[in-house]
Amino acid sequence: MKRSEINAAHTDALRFFEECGWALPPDPLWDITDFGLGDFEHHGLVLVNLAEEPEYCEKIMVSRRDQITVAHYHKRKKEDIICRHGSLAVRVWDPLRERFDIPVNGKPRAVASGELLELSAGERVTLLPDIVHEFWATSERCLIGEVSTANDDENDNFFVNPDIGRYSEVEEDETPQIRLLNER
Repeated sequence: MKRSEINAAHTDALRFFEECGWALPPDPLWDITDFGLGDFEHHGLVLVNLAEEPEYCEKIMVSRRDQITVAHYHKRKKEDIICRHGSLAVRVWDPLRERFDIPVNGKPRAVASGELLELSAGERVTLLPDIVHEFWATSERCLIGEVSTANDDENDNFFVNPDIGRYSEVEEDETPQIRLLNER
């Protein structure tokens, strides 16, 4: 991923946070990724770590229309994905079951493996360990919250596509505006 793409995504996210009235904490940890696929416009995400504690973490994310956060799952992490502004599609599946219950807005919902959930602003889905998920904005841009148990990006992110990497390799084509989470 080119540094110029990272800088542009950072600037765009700052504008969107301001439009949404979302204030970031001092010196937040940024993660802007194309998942190593070299196509940020179609497979990418802007994440900002708001809190990282031994028991829990919180993130705020920005996705553009049809910009897919690629299919992945966690072995330990339980997370709520919350649509904060805009609209969000979340596809969920369990490789071991054709049907299962998943909490949507705190209430169990029976879903078929591979089913697409559509969330409006304020709605959330709770993803338990081993539930494969991918998501993308269905509005022009979407502000997405995540509240979860402790986060371990390096050891608890498992991607369906083996070509995917958690962090992008950065091609330095201009001066960085920020240092990314994996550059600290």
